[in-house]
Amino acid sequence: MANEPVVLDGGDRRCVLLLIELRRLVDSLAPGAVVHLRATDPAAPLDLPAWCHLTGHSYLGVVGEHVYGVRVAETATPTQSERPWHVKDSSR
Repeated sequence: MANEPVVLDGGDRRCVLLLIELRRLVDSLAPGAVVHLRATDPAAPLDLPAWCHLTGHSYLGVVGEHVYGVRVAETATPTQSERPWHVKDSSR
């Protein structure tokens, strides 16, 4: 179904790697799409809302055991591809 969330299974990978994967994924999705990110890294509940705040995507909170929801924004602040916790410098 079109309204089904896209699942990104991060397993036990560190949040740094998860954010890189999440950034790539949301760049390929239409605005309004929902991503369910499975992550056991204890930093995920802190890093995901912070990343969403930085980029403008909506953090939907915990949607299951070790599963976090993110809604893709219509317009998001671009970040660096390999360092998605840094805003992309538009002057370069």
